[in-house]
Amino acid sequence: MRFCTVINCMDGRVQIPVISYLRNRFNVDYVDSITEPAPNLILSENNNKALVESILARLKISIESHQSIGVAIAGHYDCAGNPAPKEEQAIHIKKAIEFLRQRYREIEIIGLWVDESWKVCEII
Repeated sequence: MRFCTVINCMDGRVQIPVISYLRNRFNVDYVDSITEPAPNLILSENNNKALVESILARLKISIESHQSIGVAIAGHYDCAGNPAPKEEQAIHIKKAIEFLRQRYREIEIIGLWVDESWKVCEII
């Protein structure tokens, strides 16, 4: 069994498209999901220490117990927790990736955007 991990918004509309994308992207059987409203904003700002530590604790379990081979941080269109436009959320996603890479240099970490058609694209 192979795993990857997504740090995703709790919005149910994005779960299936993101999981499907990541199963193919990382060639894994399972995707561990860590959900919060607007996790890209939470991790990029790093202001709410309790939420950040909660996300990191769950990520540690996925990496250590499931040997997760990759991590994705996702943002999406029409997010209630982060209503910023795509361009601004892309900045949040990139900052979140930088934050996570400080702790997990050995694992591939990618950014995802889910558009208004629920199509998933990588943020470069």
